[in-house]
Amino acid sequence: MEKSKVYRIALIPGDGIGPEVTNEGVKVLQAAARKEGFGLEFVRYDLGGERYLRTGETLPDGVLEELRGMDAIYLGAVGHPEVKPGVLEQGILLRIRFELDQYINLRPVKLYPGVDTPLKDKGPEDIDFVVVRENTEGLYASTGGFLRRGTPHEVAIQTSVNTRMGVERCIRFAFEYCRKRNRKRKLTLCGKTNVLTYAFDLWERVFHEVGQEYPDIERDYAHVDAICMWMVKNPEWFDVIVTDNMFGDIITDLGAIIQGGMGIAAGANINPEGVSMFEPIGGSAPKYAGKGVINPMAAICAAGMMLEHLGEESAARRVERAMMEVVARHMRSMEAGKMGLSTSEVGDLVVKYVEEDRP
Repeated sequence: MEKSKVYRIALIPGDGIGPEVTNEGVKVLQAAARKEGFGLEFVRYDLGGERYLRTGETLPDGVLEELRGMDAIYLGAVGHPEVKPGVLEQGILLRIRFELDQYINLRPVKLYPGVDTPLKDKGPEDIDFVVVRENTEGLYASTGGFLRRGTPHEVAIQTSVNTRMGVERCIRFAFEYCRKRNRKRKLTLCGKTNVLTYAFDLWERVFHEVGQEYPDIERDYAHVDAICMWMVKNPEWFDVIVTDNMFGDIITDLGAIIQGGMGIAAGANINPEGVSMFEPIGGSAPKYAGKGVINPMAAICAAGMMLEHLGEESAARRVERAMMEVVARHMRSMEAGKMGLSTSEVGDLVVKYVEEDRP
């Protein structure tokens, strides 16, 4: 008998609501693994605000090396009210992304049946696209500095770094993903070629050069401001959008709102050749921590994305089907405190449907 595959998953519950939502995600992952015949071994790490306040550490080098050897990383949230903003985000999140070369941020924007969207006359058939965001360069590369800091003549410079290698590997991933997704087969480059003439000249040239290798994929371009307007007015136009780090950060939050809110929005930080990290995108939300009222669906969705990335596509489909049953049949709202269910009750219901065998 063939021995079942066992995946080693680094579990970083983090701060605020992170432990609550990842607890539900782990329950769902374990149920899917039992049904589909593979194993999961979770290795828990106490990275986050409490550890930083206790020890002054954000991400020790030894822990980072251990993360390199995992099959995936499952993250709850990072952010603590007693820690200065940016310390944990840069010291943990950005360091993991950069050091592990997770150069793709993947953000599905999908409206499930039964979930409300603020867009008038739009439904699940209209809102189903994916944003591929470059994740290790751009304005987030922390290149820049101050001149005459603290004086009336202070100058602050932040430089957007765009390398041919970084741009090309992101764009190539987006073309491949668009082909695999096999829906509209349309890839839209989101940029600002009329103002950011150096950075997006490079992006546009690479986009069309690489696009020659994908004649089955329609190429499209739109300025970032137009993308924001059309995501609201005509979200059905989009299939896959590829963009740089900063624009991707902005438009994916808009995407989260049109798909029903932060309670159901998940993302992945992907290194196709290494270890990738999966997380809900809503943050640590400390005001809801410990109350059992937060929506864990984003964390469960991130868990499903992790299964798909690991090659367990049947398990990923099982999780998504279960999620769709719960949001359509049992939840009043995606907002914290308005779901009509507790955090753990949502997780238990998803597990129930995961365990059902359906055609």
